[in-house]
Amino acid sequence: MILIIGAGLSGLLTAYRLKKEGITFKILEARSRLGGRIHTLSGKNEAPVEMGATWFQEHHQNVKTLLKELNLSSFEQKMDDVVFFQQQKHAPVQLLQIPKQAPSYRISGGTSQLIATLYQSLNAKEVLLNQTVKQIIFKENSVQVIAHEIFEGSHVVLAIPPKLWAKNISFEPLLPKPLTTVAAQTHTWMEDSIKIALTYTTPFWQEEKIPGTFFSNSGPITEFYDHCDHKRSKFALCGFINSSYKNFSEEARKLEVLSQLKTVFGEKVEEFLDYKECIWSKEEFTFENSDSTLYPHQNNGNPIFRESLFENRLFISSSESAVESPGYMEGAIFSANATANEIIFTLKI
Repeated sequence: MILIIGAGLSGLLTAYRLKKEGITFKILEARSRLGGRIHTLSGKNEAPVEMGATWFQEHHQNVKTLLKELNLSSFEQKMDDVVFFQQQKHAPVQLLQIPKQAPSYRISGGTSQLIATLYQSLNAKEVLLNQTVKQIIFKENSVQVIAHEIFEGSHVVLAIPPKLWAKNISFEPLLPKPLTTVAAQTHTWMEDSIKIALTYTTPFWQEEKIPGTFFSNSGPITEFYDHCDHKRSKFALCGFINSSYKNFSEEARKLEVLSQLKTVFGEKVEEFLDYKECIWSKEEFTFENSDSTLYPHQNNGNPIFRESLFENRLFISSSESAVESPGYMEGAIFSANATANEIIFTLKI
């Protein structure tokens, strides 16, 4: 049995590939939900809003191929040629023409459609939630994973960000020191991001013929986009706020956001159905303190993650470990495909 740590995109896709080959596995997920950094929130009659991974681009061929395989569709992110821009916090908001951007795409129905579709292909007993892995012990002919229960298998796949397993899981025998050092210094994409979204009954910005796109150098909001659904029948605005606002209370943060948005979009911005936010640094199964400041994507795709470990019984498979597009959905898919292929090959020898 293959024990897969993590039920994000990489872990679920690895399992999906193994199941097609008749290889037994079990996924152990620390959270009470699936998806990891893919986290779509959907209220009744409201646009699905992305608190995590959202976009992919034309060159992300692995994403496009997987969507086609799973019979999922995508649509182009609406992007304005003229946007709202604020140079400083108390500076007036300007209209700014921006160069034409390469298109970005979203998954119809929300990014979590990817997670739900993969999960539906599995047996519920093959995916266990609320299983925080504390220790992995490699024995002569097996590997033991200790979480809330004890699991025995032949191989282990680490499908979570490297910093998490480097700092929170003990290994016996110990992992090589160079590997754990690099892993502890590997930036986890989105680990300090804050996303917010507001849903509406109508796209007032569209009706008033004003941009739905806003950029600010100061914050609280730094990037804000039209976030209507693929049918443009449910309406939302969604984006990022400055990570320093994580120290505010939720109510204080919300007041700051709405105060800024009123200067951009006017009074109608307050007529929202719901306000949603996700502070990723408060998600214990995404965020882990770093011993030193890490720059974005630091050590992502590092070759050390592809070295053979414990006679090829331990595999590192996560977005951050991917050779291509590490840190993104594309990287998670690339890593899962490569890991599944390697496991299949190993078991056939």
